[in-house]
Amino acid sequence: MKEVLIAKAKVPSKKTKSKKLHVKRSGSKNPEIVIDRQAGLVFKSEKQLFDFFEPQVQILEKKLNAARKSTDIQDSDFPDLEKELDETLEQPAEIWYDEKTLKEYPVFYFIRPVESLDAFHLSCTYVSAEDEPTFIFLHFLTRDLELVANFRSGADLVYDRAFEEVEFGMLEGDSLSEGDPLAMGLFLAMLKVRSDKDVVYARFKEIGSKLREDSIENADEIWRSNDLRGNVLVTFIKEDPEPEISGLYYLAITQEDPDTATHSLLFSFPTTDENLIDRYRHGENLQADEVSQESSH
Repeated sequence: MKEVLIAKAKVPSKKTKSKKLHVKRSGSKNPEIVIDRQAGLVFKSEKQLFDFFEPQVQILEKKLNAARKSTDIQDSDFPDLEKELDETLEQPAEIWYDEKTLKEYPVFYFIRPVESLDAFHLSCTYVSAEDEPTFIFLHFLTRDLELVANFRSGADLVYDRAFEEVEFGMLEGDSLSEGDPLAMGLFLAMLKVRSDKDVVYARFKEIGSKLREDSIENADEIWRSNDLRGNVLVTFIKEDPEPEISGLYYLAITQEDPDTATHSLLFSFPTTDENLIDRYRHGENLQADEVSQESSH
């Protein structure tokens, strides 16, 4: 896979403007339209450009039309769709890399929720060797989660804004640091209910490096429960015996494999919030010697 826009890399921040599409033009009297000079994608006119990419545009339009429901939101209802495109390229929630749909060129799907419309905006985009979105094959609005999933299917997630939001809580060896959706979702859910007076984010890694292993190996409490999707979650809870921070506990959340009874570490965190700790004290109360452990992967 092309090493571009990986999960912790920057989202393309430079936006080039044209009335109809995002392209780069040279400053000469007969300006070139530069899509990707390194790949030889330089054109003398917009017509030449559109004619060149027409087969790829048709393939993606066919993919869209085959999956789009007649009841879905229609682009024609929104004259400011170009504005949505600008925001999606600048601040995507996700970027997916698809090297299969178009044989000649990889395509990147920039996806952003549009909360005011209760919809998603999706742009099928060519990204140059300079990591810039330089040509838009097509873009559209949709309220259909299945349609969004259809474009994600078979593609690789290379950027997730949520990854940046949880980076402070990542420790080597846990699933959170690998962008695991379950770990990220549960961690974000925890952040929404924790107290504003709890341990500051800046100290998560420092405290985790000192307390995580001992909290798992010598837990004061171990609780097993099932989430709504059937995942078996096991939580290790330990009070810090010599706390630098008053009332400090450390929690490690793992996922149990029902076949082997081993546990993959999803994420862990420090807290002084008793109400938050009580949220993890549910299900079956286990003894430490009942639990087998392993690294996250």
